[in-house]
Amino acid sequence: MLAIFLKTLPFFGLIGLGWFAGRTRFFPAEATAWLTKFVFYFALSAMLFRFTATLELSELFDLRFALAYLAGSGLIWLLGFGVARMRRLPLAEAAMEAHTGMTGNTGFLGVPMLVVLLGPQAVGPVLMVLAIDMIVFSSLITVLITAARHGRVALAPLALGLVKNPMIVSMGAGLIWAALHLPMPAPLQEFVTLLGAAATPGALFAIGASLAGRSAERLGPALWLSAAKLFLHPLAVGIAALMVFGVEPYAAGVMIAAAALPVAGNVYILAAHYGVAPQRVSAAILISTAASILTIPAVIAWVTG
Repeated sequence: MLAIFLKTLPFFGLIGLGWFAGRTRFFPAEATAWLTKFVFYFALSAMLFRFTATLELSELFDLRFALAYLAGSGLIWLLGFGVARMRRLPLAEAAMEAHTGMTGNTGFLGVPMLVVLLGPQAVGPVLMVLAIDMIVFSSLITVLITAARHGRVALAPLALGLVKNPMIVSMGAGLIWAALHLPMPAPLQEFVTLLGAAATPGALFAIGASLAGRSAERLGPALWLSAAKLFLHPLAVGIAALMVFGVEPYAAGVMIAAAALPVAGNVYILAAHYGVAPQRVSAAILISTAASILTIPAVIAWVTG
């Protein structure tokens, strides 16, 4: 446990450095927004393209893995939605709480950290988790909020949003490259490697800097959502993977570790965009990220042991 904690410490140290820079206004909110955009559109996209372009497609997609993650995550989604409806929250707020309780920071934190901690063979499972979160659950929350607001679902904007997402585009381009068995020219390999290397420090620093502007309001719901994300989500996908669908143990361990990640920052962007529960989502991101300093090493120590 101590050895794993020490391995994760540099990652959380970068988050802490970003938080300090943002809190002291040495790195203002405008700088955080531009750094996040650089990481999202360029560095992380280069990293994802490099990973997927060099994968065998069989390493990325596994039906039992996908079904296990969908089942476990769907269960937590329904639990979060049910708890919210029991508190008499409207449909849009209930859907946002459900989305918050099972959407982890896989892109900015999971991809850089889990591949280092669990080995390069973790790339395929982590990318599958990321793809399911973006394509299935991000689409679901958009559909539900749109339906609650307008009484109908517009599929064209939803499809356009997916196509314009740089993580989906870069992964799709990498998969096409891999499927065609195209060679990777040395200059291109060096370019995406150099650009992708900026993703890990840039993403972690941006996470910390963005947390500096958050406040812990609506503590009750935020604590519940943080607990659901850090404890119930990995437990649910672990049971689904190991006891129901029989996922290979290593891949199941990566799935559990990915599910143990804190609430994703882009959930707040979605909440703020639609004006649906931004305060409690922001507080859940802050609380879950702070608590994950201890919970993630514990989960990784368990799955690797």
